[in-house]
Amino acid sequence: MSKLQVDDIVNKDDNGSVGFSRGAVVTGVATATSFSGALTGNVTGDVVGGVTGNVTGNVTGNINASSATGISTVGILTAYSSININVGGGSTEIATELKAKASTGKAIAMSMVFG
Repeated sequence: MSKLQVDDIVNKDDNGSVGFSRGAVVTGVATATSFSGALTGNVTGDVVGGVTGNVTGNVTGNINASSATGISTVGILTAYSSININVGGGSTEIATELKAKASTGKAIAMSMVFG
């Protein structure tokens, strides 16, 4: 195994970054201004921008996106405008069901429980 200790790596013309035509394996911390491709492992820090695809695993912190769908939660969920519950092939919008089926007293009690 060889060891390379340098302060800077540049391309052969000394005016840009190097290319890794066969890829690079990084063990430890890697810092990048952008990332494209599949990501496996734990991410620490803020994700700013869009996420396209599935997130499998736990999210600790906040998901701040009005277009977030398909969220499974244990604990407290704060929604922008409404919550839809999909059961089988159907979908139920919680606020509409509460308004349609609850008396004023029941609606106040349910509001205190559900937010």
